[in-house]
Amino acid sequence: MKYHKLYSDPDGESHWKIVEVPLEEKSFAPPAKSIEVSRPDAVRQMLFLRLRAGWNEPVHPTPVAQKLICLAGAVRVTTSDGMCQDIGPGDVWHMQDTHGKGHHTVVTSDCDFEAVIIQYD
Repeated sequence: MKYHKLYSDPDGESHWKIVEVPLEEKSFAPPAKSIEVSRPDAVRQMLFLRLRAGWNEPVHPTPVAQKLICLAGAVRVTTSDGMCQDIGPGDVWHMQDTHGKGHHTVVTSDCDFEAVIIQYD
C-alpha cells in the first residue's frame, strides 16, 4: 500500500512524495485468522468533505496535518514547485504542508469530490 504525501521543506516550498506503508501479519480480531495491518496512527478527529464540481481554490497551506481518503470525484493538486498529483477514488493524500507556499487544488471531475479527512493536530 502507498499514499501521496504533500510536505513543505525548510524554505517553505511544497513537494510530493510517495510513501510505502509497511504491513505486518498480526492477529487483529481474534479468533479470526491473522491479517496484514500497519502500525496505528493516533488521530484527533475525522470528518467528511465535499468540494462541488468546478471548485477551484486559491493557493494555501493545509491548516493541520491530515490524511484525506477520496471516496468519489477527482482533484488535481499542484505544489509550489509545480508538480501535479491527481487524487481520485481510493487514493490517500497525506497533507503536511502546514507552513510555506502551500498548494493549489481544483476539482477535475464532472461530479463532486467527496472524501474522508482524518486530522492529527
